[in-house]
Amino acid sequence: MWIIAGTIPDPDFSLLVPEGPAPRSASLSEAGLHLPDGRTVPVERGTAALAATALQTCAALGCTPPALLLAGDTGSGSGSRRLYAWLEKALPALAPRGLTFHYLFPDVDWHNRLLLAVRELENAPLMVADAGFMYVAKMSGYADAYELFTPDVGELAFLADEKAPHPFYTRGFLLAEEQNIPVLLARAQEHGNCPANLIIKGKADHIIHEGRLHAVVDSPSVPAMECIGGTGDIVTGLVTGLLCAGLPTATAALAAARLARLLAAHCRPDPSTPVSRLIAALPEVLPRSRDEILVLGRA
Repeated sequence: MWIIAGTIPDPDFSLLVPEGPAPRSASLSEAGLHLPDGRTVPVERGTAALAATALQTCAALGCTPPALLLAGDTGSGSGSRRLYAWLEKALPALAPRGLTFHYLFPDVDWHNRLLLAVRELENAPLMVADAGFMYVAKMSGYADAYELFTPDVGELAFLADEKAPHPFYTRGFLLAEEQNIPVLLARAQEHGNCPANLIIKGKADHIIHEGRLHAVVDSPSVPAMECIGGTGDIVTGLVTGLLCAGLPTATAALAAARLARLLAAHCRPDPSTPVSRLIAALPEVLPRSRDEILVLGRA
């Protein structure tokens, strides 16, 4: 089982948890993301967009989709703490093969309790982190416990700043510009603030594997994608789906970056295009065989 853990920006959204060893999957339609308990949430950006992308990817490859662990949280942290508490207790029974953590309130104490519970499992799951949970993973000092981070260049500057508690407080001399990626990456690695694998998202996507540059993906280039909220969530959703299918991390990361760009070229969006329209078009772009994915994932 792979689990996606994140939040829905609705304070009244009650906790959704995986039920049993083979929980029912969510599904997708024009109305939004249909959850196993009958609720529907819009696919605009954030964890809903990530989950929808991962579901589309798994459907195309014929593999078991991830289970969803979702809480309502608009920034107070209360929903995120309920999710942390539930997962800490449930981890031994769930025994997940992988976990993708996304928009969650960055609570260092709860992060460390959860990480301790993960380390007590007989088989440690692969862990992917983006957004708020990536921030707390860095803040905790345990970034090297993760398999993959998916930062943009601004977030890489935060990872490179050993003193910053949040991206808002990244010091100004750490310039979040693509030409500075080698310097920022080296500094993040020096201070132990990133895992060995990263997808650094930007005008050109940099794939880092085992601490070294594995590939750069810069085409096709569709400038409008930079203006559409949630496109970074698509990349993280793609790599989650590919990891669910059992692809090695470097292969999944490179294929995800390439697929996101092929999707953009196929859809030809303008800055007003909703991310849901891009995700809906994924079945038209996703390869239908593992062999085709492996080709995309070769540097």
